Formats: sequence, structure tokens, C-alpha cells
Amino acid sequence: MGHIAGKSFRSESNAHSLIKAVIAVFLVYLFLVSIRMMGVSFKMFGKNFAEILINSTTNRLVGLFIGVLATSIIQSSSTVTSIVVGLVGGGMLTVANAVPIIMGANIGTSVTNTLVSLGHITRKEEFERAFHGAILHDHFNVLTVLVLFPIEIFTGFLQKSASFCAKYVIGVEFISGEGLFSKAIGAPVNILKEYITTGLCISKITAGIIMISVSFVVLFVSLSLIVKIMRSMMLAKVETFFDKYVFRHGFLSLLLGLLLTAFVQSSSVTTSLVVPLLGAGILTPVQVFPYMMGANIGTTVTAMLAALATASQPAVVVAFVHLFFNSIGVMIWYPLKKIPLKISDLISAYCMSNRRNAVIYILMIFFILPALLIFLNRFF
Repeated sequence: MGHIAGKSFRSESNAHSLIKAVIAVFLVYLFLVSIRMMGVSFKMFGKNFAEILINSTTNRLVGLFIGVLATSIIQSSSTVTSIVVGLVGGGMLTVANAVPIIMGANIGTSVTNTLVSLGHITRKEEFERAFHGAILHDHFNVLTVLVLFPIEIFTGFLQKSASFCAKYVIGVEFISGEGLFSKAIGAPVNILKEYITTGLCISKITAGIIMISVSFVVLFVSLSLIVKIMRSMMLAKVETFFDKYVFRHGFLSLLLGLLLTAFVQSSSVTTSLVVPLLGAGILTPVQVFPYMMGANIGTTVTAMLAALATASQPAVVVAFVHLFFNSIGVMIWYPLKKIPLKISDLISAYCMSNRRNAVIYILMIFFILPALLIFLNRFF
């Protein structure tokens, strides 16, 4: 009798998993439709709007801080990079102006796991361990920007490399504007555009406002639901063998961070997952560092999907820039991991002298400093 009940339970569990997988695929489709819709919507605003938007991000340093601030507020680099890809695909942003925003989004995304560490603030020893490990992600991203941002400004290395790769990807019929993939995504967008512009008898700009509003709603809802469903499917199983199997080897740790983030579509979720384990002393910052680097590479999958949905070569270039930026960051700082580990150790020790300093650190790095520099740029 027990055997039959167990078999029935497994069948029901498998059925639930299958339903969740189908829903996840549909949500990914909606996400891709929202990106295409965004590009189409922005084009409806006309050339003048594009010029205003492009001119507002010509200062690349400001673009970097826009990426930091926007991602810190939304707490999702996937959302910010997807929007940037949609803007590039719609001709509203140049690749050169989009690259610093992507870099800034990488810094901003690490705010979530740092905020999660504040949950341990009432227990000093736990908080020190959790905060030390959490800000390691911040410093990895900041150090990568400090190295690659000036190189990109003076040489355009990332953009040139990404442009070379994008030529071959966008030429594939499946992905190009004439391919089945592109047509499947574009069909509902064209139907909605036709209905709004002709059926509602409204101006092109008003139609554009309606479509951009719909695209943002679909984007946010689909991405948040994807994360929620994939988290329920993946993370509960992963937690059970974290310490026992994965974190004993740096490469396996990096690979888990990459794959888990690619599935869950949120580096914020996967990096935040290990913060309680850091606080409990189950994991150390040294063990977690490769995992966080892997999460950085895994999060580029979202931007790549968004770029392919636009069937636009500049958008694919931006997605490749994101991939190369994060991958090169791993190549630089994995062998030199003592540097980010030491910086995190020093800052953590300073913040532990007065735990309010940890809150000030978060506010300054992710919100106040970027907002202040964006504001001051108006006067120079």
C-alpha cells in the first residue's frame, strides 16, 4: 500500500514539474515578445526622441552610473540589460553608449546579496561572515569595471570583439528577421501594433506610449515569474548538496553558479542563496568566490535571449559585450582572487567596528554616489 502511495506521489510530483516547465517556456516566450515590442514601440516615437535619448548617455562615465543606480533600484541586472538590449535593437541607444550601462548593471546587481546579509545584523559573528562574503561579489564587479572600462574607452576592444562574433550569429536564418524564431516572436507584436494604430484610431506617439507600457509590464511580470518558477524547481534540490559536493572544488563551484543562474535567470537570487550559508559558517568567502563569478557569466544568458529576439545585429553585439566582459573578469580575478578577498576582508572589518557603517556602505556605493555623479554631470 505504501509502495503504491509513494509511486502516486512521485507521479504527481513529476506532473507538477512538467506543468511548471511548460509554464516557464511560455513565460520565456512572453519575455522575448516584450523585448521585440519594446524595440518596435520606441521606433514609433520618431527620430527626435532617439536623438534625445542617445545624447543623454553620450558621457560614458554617466552611463556607467546609470547602470549601477537603475539596477540597484530594480534589483535585477537581467531586467536592466534586457531593456538596454531592447533600446539598442530599436535604434534608441548606440552600442558604444550601451556598453557602460551594462558594466554598471553588473555592479548594481550585487546589491541584493549585500542587502540579504543585513538579515544577520543583530548577530555580530554571523553578520561579519555573511557581510564579508556578500561584498565579495561587489568588489569582483567593481574591480572588473576598473580594469575593463578604461580599456574599452580607449580601444573599443569589447565592442570590436563582440561585433566580430555577432556577424556570424545574426546571419543564421533561424535567428535573422526572416527566420521562424524571429517570426514567432514578431507575430503577436505586429498584431498588437496593427490593432492599436488602426483599430483605436489614435496618434502614432500615443500608440507608442501604449505599446511601450504593455512591453514593460510584460517584461517585468514574465521575468519575475520565470525567476519564481525556476527557483521552486531548482534551488530546493541544489541546497541539499551545496557543501557536501560542490564547494569543495573551485571549478565545480563556478560551474554551478553559471548553470544555476542561466536556469533561474537571476544572479541576485543565486548569489543571495549562499549568504545564509556564509552567515552560519558552513561556507567561507574563498569557497563562494568562484560560485559568484560563475553567476556573473550565467546572467548573460538573459541579455543574449533578449538580443536574439530583436533580430538586430547591434543588440546582439551588446549581448556579446556583456558575455565577454563577465568572462574576462573571471579570467583576470580568479587567479588573482587574493586581491578582492583582501579588499572585502578590510572593508568588512571596518564595517564591523560599527555595524551602522555597513548600511552606510550600501547606501553610498549603490545609491548616493551614483545618483550624485549623475546629477552633477548636468552642470559640467
